[in-house]
Amino acid sequence: MGVDLSGVLRPVRQGNAFEETVERLLTVIKLGLIAPGERFPPERELAAQLGISRLTLREAIRELAAAGYVESRRGRFGGTFITYTRPAPSVGDLRRLAQEDGDKLTDALTFRYAVETGAADMLAQQVAAGNGAAAQPAAALATAGCDPPAPAASRREVLLARLAEVNGASPQEYRRLDTLFHLSIAELTGSSLLAASCAEARMRLNDLLNAIPVLRRNITHSAAQHAAIVDAILAGDPERARIAVAEHLAGTGALLRGFLG
Repeated sequence: MGVDLSGVLRPVRQGNAFEETVERLLTVIKLGLIAPGERFPPERELAAQLGISRLTLREAIRELAAAGYVESRRGRFGGTFITYTRPAPSVGDLRRLAQEDGDKLTDALTFRYAVETGAADMLAQQVAAGNGAAAQPAAALATAGCDPPAPAASRREVLLARLAEVNGASPQEYRRLDTLFHLSIAELTGSSLLAASCAEARMRLNDLLNAIPVLRRNITHSAAQHAAIVDAILAGDPERARIAVAEHLAGTGALLRGFLG
């Protein structure tokens, strides 16, 4: 199943086009929105999404290749492929992050709580309303910076597919597929601004999450919480969806505080 990158690969500011292009591409790579060994969308499509010239895009890709994040291949099946793999967590990483970023943890968790509970609430409202925001005129959605939400059947398919992926993930793939599950909720609302905010919230916690071990008991507990989130959204129950997300994020916050405390 393809990943909607529009929330992350939004247009950059021309004054810092190169730097912001590198930042956008690194966000996609580090969040695992494209898996190692897979490739970015075609150059023409990427440049259009970012609102930059293909020359600027090529310069950014060249620097990322030199740093070991991507590899460019020519030919019919060529493109820009992800070569970055997340390093295994270590005690040294935890100590360093606790010293450098421990004071930022509460702020990052608060930001994530606000945007992710809000996204689940909004998506559940749209499900309850039937067509949701899709019932609004397309021009109004464009003015608000939103895309029409996916049809109800498509929403259900995407959520259940993402749920199955993360709940069936290996420990090595768990963080990446957990990210895709959570971001899909914001993406399905049709709000590119909300999707971008959820991606930013996840990115702020990314290094911290990647530095702690994946615990089998926590995966089992999270699987039940993920299912509760999806059940509430598909039932069109905003309050229950918000509570389910809040409970899940509280568990993640407790683990981070425990390991970094």
